Amino acid sequence: VLAKYENQFNAFSDYLEDLPETDEPVWILGACYNVKTRGTGPSSDTGWGCMLRCGQMILAHALLCRHLGRDWRWDPEKRQPREYHQILQCFLDKKDSCYSIHQMAQMGVGEGKSVGEWYGPNTVAQVLKQVLFSYFHSILKLALFDEWNSLVVYVSMDNTVVIEDIKKLCVQPGHSSSGSAPSVWTEGSGSRSGHNGDPQGPRDWRPLLLVIPLRLGINSINPVYIQALKDCFKMPQSCGVLGGKPNLAYYFIGFIEDELIYLDPHTTQPAVDTDSGSAVDDLSFHCQRTPHRMKITSLDPSVALGFFCKREQDFDDWCHLVQLELLKKRNLRMFELVEKHPPHWPPFVPPTKPEVQTTGAEFIESLDKLSESEEEFEILNV
Repeated sequence: VLAKYENQFNAFSDYLEDLPETDEPVWILGACYNVKTRGTGPSSDTGWGCMLRCGQMILAHALLCRHLGRDWRWDPEKRQPREYHQILQCFLDKKDSCYSIHQMAQMGVGEGKSVGEWYGPNTVAQVLKQVLFSYFHSILKLALFDEWNSLVVYVSMDNTVVIEDIKKLCVQPGHSSSGSAPSVWTEGSGSRSGHNGDPQGPRDWRPLLLVIPLRLGINSINPVYIQALKDCFKMPQSCGVLGGKPNLAYYFIGFIEDELIYLDPHTTQPAVDTDSGSAVDDLSFHCQRTPHRMKITSLDPSVALGFFCKREQDFDDWCHLVQLELLKKRNLRMFELVEKHPPHWPPFVPPTKPEVQTTGAEFIESLDKLSESEEEFEILNV
């Protein structure tokens, strides 16, 4: 029976850890195999990759909004646009795909997470917050190499979103529409204006994925935050919420009454294998069943809010909504939105692409060069 399979050694992959370290070939059922070429790393993300998969979901949704718009819907009976297939190529389970689980797991090594380690500490109270900071820091580094999508990833620190820092990241230097003064978001107006008070036209803006890691309680979500969390799903810029239960990560996409609607990554599927340039069998990339639901009170208090702003006006509108719906109406705020960079924080330095020429496959081998520029990144635990 085994002779029918080209890669017979896969049948014994579960026992690799029991084999001694040796350069000698391994003989099994009359065939010779080289253990070193097979490797001893995990062959599946079962048991440890759920947070990475949820992160892929929120990132993929942002890219679909960026290239195809929020109103686009997948229809298996229709021919998909070219941009859709390009996005799928970014998430294939291959080490040379820029947002593959291989790249994300390897980026996690720089954050102190071994490949194959579940992204979360044993202490339930801290299960997601440490994960989200390190994980989206990894996404930020990967995004620097993704010139086609040209996506900016901003992860808030200390429950605070700084408008000035985001503008520095997203507004292309020297590309304002008329050489006028930088725009300033005015509280309560939801509008953009120059220093002279005159409205300013659209400027070159890099699409923004804004991620806000929060802790909304101690052992369970504090009821005072529930309505504010619902309001976040209502915002047109919403990209969903990462969260779940201890050791179980889910991607929350909405709510109905007092239940959250979520996608569950805990279904192991074979990796989609495709030759370069060929169409991707995309059926397994989409949810084929009704999404799950859970009581909002059952949510672990550590979450990450996601928002996507394709244009600068989208971000200005989001700031206006936050002030109107989340900050002014509530005595206990989910997070703070401030205009200027806090003076007691370290100086904000926008991340720059490390001097590494790579197409992706070499990127995993270039961590030594990448780590040299670690100081250039703002998203650090303070």
